[in-house]
Formats: sequence, C-alpha cells, structure tokens
Amino acid sequence: MKKLLIAAAVLAATPLIASADGGWAGSGELGFAASRGNAKSENLNAKLNFSMEDDVWKDNFYLSALRSKGNTTSIETIGGVPTAVTRYDYTANRYEAGASAGYKFDERSYLVGALRYENDDFSPFNYQAVLSLGYGYTAIKNEHTELFFEVGPGYKRFEPILTGETESDVVGRGLIGYRHRFNENTAFENTFLVEAGADNTFYQNDAGLVVNMNKTLALKLGYQVRHNTDVAPGIKKTDQLMTTNLVYNF
Repeated sequence: MKKLLIAAAVLAATPLIASADGGWAGSGELGFAASRGNAKSENLNAKLNFSMEDDVWKDNFYLSALRSKGNTTSIETIGGVPTAVTRYDYTANRYEAGASAGYKFDERSYLVGALRYENDDFSPFNYQAVLSLGYGYTAIKNEHTELFFEVGPGYKRFEPILTGETESDVVGRGLIGYRHRFNENTAFENTFLVEAGADNTFYQNDAGLVVNMNKTLALKLGYQVRHNTDVAPGIKKTDQLMTTNLVYNF
C-alpha cells in the first residue's frame, strides 16, 4: 500500500512539474439535499477536477466524495420480541481519488500512467487501488467533439469485505472518454472505465449533461453506474447514482 501511495504522489507531481508555468484548468461540482419532518435525510456529493493539455502533456487529477445519511429501519430482537428499530445512519460513504499523466508522441498518440484509489463503506471491497501504464489515442478532437481511448496493463491492491485481507491482482485497464458540445451553452460528456482482473472486473460509466449559465457557473445532470462482477453473497453487483450539481469552472 505504501508503494501505491508513493506512486500516487509521483504521478500527481509529474504533470505539475512538467507544466510549472501554468496551463491548468479546473472545475468543482457540488450537490446537496436535506429533508426534515416525517423523514430525515442528508445527501452530499462533490467533485474537484484539474486538467491540463499542451503539445507535450495531457494530464488530469480528481477527487470525489459521496455521503448520505437517512432513517434506516431494521428488525431486532429486544427482550425476545422482534421489534422494528429506526436509526439515523449512513446509507452511502465513498471517497475516490485519481490521477493520470500522459506524454504525447504526436497529436494523437500518448503514453499514459494512471492511478485510481477508492474507499467505499458500501461496496464489496473496503478499498481498491489500481496503478497502470498504457497507450492512449485521440480519435477525434475538434471544437465540437472529443473522443479518446486508453488501454494497458495495471497492478491492483484490494481488500474484500468478506475476508478483510489485502489481496493483489494483475488487471487490464481500459478508458473511453467522449465529449460533444451541442452549442455554446450545452454539452454531453461520458467516461467509461474498466479494470479487468482474474478475481474481479470493475466497470464504471459516468454520463453528464452540462448546461452553462455563464462562463463560470453551470448545472450538471449526472448518471453513474458502477459494477463489480465478483461480490460477497447478499451484496448487489451494480450501484447507480443520479445527481444534479452546481459546477464552478476556474
């Protein structure tokens, strides 16, 4: 695990050093909802993203968080009698960080190193961390549309909740990124990630419709699907998340 953290620091620092003169762009997303009364709940999701691309480098770094609390009811035996007990507790608690550094061979091809780490209290794994090296190719890039692909081998460390023991696996990582701007104010973006290994294959698809209100503020409607092929009994393989966020571009 220490090696992965060191690699994360190096990977995140590489593009910063390579572009010390600036050129970075960023965005922050935030969505929050709370209810009180007969039902009590709080939901928060946030994401911070930085990216930079010039003639030599194509780099990205992000952080995201999802937290949700609400009334949950379970049946417990109290004094020998089955009783419905309601508690105010977490229903989602996930943190994720990722970084990639791409070195361009030409306008379309590049070598990319990527790292992803997640900690999710409600997934089949206490944590997953993947470090990979691969080849990237930009198939389309113009003022309206961008489409790129990344593929390569990686090394994964993870801890299944069933055993609580850290395991490792060699995986194949693939990424497809797509963005299309319909006009000056509206754009659609989609990212599909796969990390395929002998023990488990992880898929994640993030789709979003972005509507600009001005140069710095936008509204984003997002839909995320996450899937693990190998999970413990009683745990669902697929998670879905729908969000409506305020986006600040800087």
